[in-house]
Amino acid sequence: MLNYYTVFDNLEFGVDGNRVILEGQVTNPELKSEAVAAVKSVPGVTDVQDNVKVLPLSNDDDRIRRAAYRAIYGDPQLTKYGFQSVQSIHIVVDNGRITLEGNVDSQADKNVAGIRANSVPGAFSSKNNLLVRGER
Repeated sequence: MLNYYTVFDNLEFGVDGNRVILEGQVTNPELKSEAVAAVKSVPGVTDVQDNVKVLPLSNDDDRIRRAAYRAIYGDPQLTKYGFQSVQSIHIVVDNGRITLEGNVDSQADKNVAGIRANSVPGAFSSKNNLLVRGER
């Protein structure tokens, strides 16, 4: 478990032999360091390629994050995703641009999340990268 990992962070990884490639975006530089250290401690991992971006500090982005969270997790159809220990819909905000990452149970949930993200005031754009579980 990573201490600083929140719904506003997105971490992904790939494995190439004994090498792990970390990707994603985080709001806290300590989370990036913590993630790299955690992966390095996994038995058999000999190298970690760190491609994690630390998002810039921005009061506007923080406001957009809060508004997007309320819009998405406050929607009756999507509320169930907020009760998980690690929410499955991650809201990444970078310079006013919202990207949704993670997974949902249905195409309808993905569509609703995208519509709700598009409705956030002050956001320049939104991108819906949510995956529907069971689909490829």
